[in-house]
Amino acid sequence: MAEEKSNAEAYWKANLRLITGCLIVWALVSYGFAILLRPMLAGIPVGGTDLGFWFAQQGSILTFIGLIFFYAWKMNRLDKQYGLGE
Repeated sequence: MAEEKSNAEAYWKANLRLITGCLIVWALVSYGFAILLRPMLAGIPVGGTDLGFWFAQQGSILTFIGLIFFYAWKMNRLDKQYGLGE
């Protein structure tokens, strides 16, 4: 029973660490690059516009979609590691 509880705690700790990392990346791209660092990124052309505008319009969405696939991949690996695979 104690080993099961310890295993469950380790699983959720790893899960929360993964979620926190994904949220930090999402916030950095969505708020950092698109809003706070936009003036600094304004001089870098990407697709006919500046990099800051690109992050605000498309980059943050593409990053979010990438994070969804990354999270699913990592959670499948985490489930297998802790014996919770499908």
